Amino acid sequence: MEGNEQKKVVIELQNVKRNFIVGDEVVHALRGVSFKIQEGEFVTIMGTSGSGKSTLLNQLGCLDTPTSGEYILDGVHVRTMKRRERAVLRNRKIGFVFQNYNLLPKTTAVENVELPLMYNSSVSAKERKERAVKALEMVGLGNRLYHKSNQMSGGQMQRVAIARALVNDPAVLLADEATGNLDTRTSFEILVLFQKLHAMGRTIIFVTHNPEIAQYSSRNITLRDGLIREDTLNSNILSAAEALAQLPLPQDD
Repeated sequence: MEGNEQKKVVIELQNVKRNFIVGDEVVHALRGVSFKIQEGEFVTIMGTSGSGKSTLLNQLGCLDTPTSGEYILDGVHVRTMKRRERAVLRNRKIGFVFQNYNLLPKTTAVENVELPLMYNSSVSAKERKERAVKALEMVGLGNRLYHKSNQMSGGQMQRVAIARALVNDPAVLLADEATGNLDTRTSFEILVLFQKLHAMGRTIIFVTHNPEIAQYSSRNITLRDGLIREDTLNSNILSAAEALAQLPLPQDD
């Protein structure tokens, strides 16, 4: 059995274009983007400001639909869906991790992680809590379950956000500049976690303008002017754990 041949395609974009009307002008944010992402890939999507990266993120996250072309998420055609159907699909299939964590303030880690399950009536309160605790243990926060978000460091808040993204067992983890607000050491701690999740078979899309992060993923897609300029597999994935071990230890004041 060939390795990649048998893997399930989780995301497929077929000639996706997205135009916006701004005043009298048509802005072509995406000019025909096509790619497939298979289950278990860790893909970085890179591009500078104005490359179409944010527009693509909104397409992948079912926050917006293409002007033309097709987006198929885990076998479901997204473009023709109604907004409400899209919201349900987004909740069940995508785990979002944002740059600014998007946690509810003064709310415990467990309550934050339970949130995506609140919209799923088939999950009981007991199961919701069990799944939230399990997700927090998976990201190394088993000892911080009842800490409130305003009592946590940036790195801890991002771990809560990753646990919240995992709690629905989504088809894809979609991270938007997930290390953007963190210092170097904490950024590598979060990258270690993403590599662990990747090793467990998770499909991860990490949108970033930081080219360094591409060294830690299995594939890199570069956008420029609304088109894919590069789509390469990484044959030499660096270990975030090794990079972290080589950083100087923080100095105590």
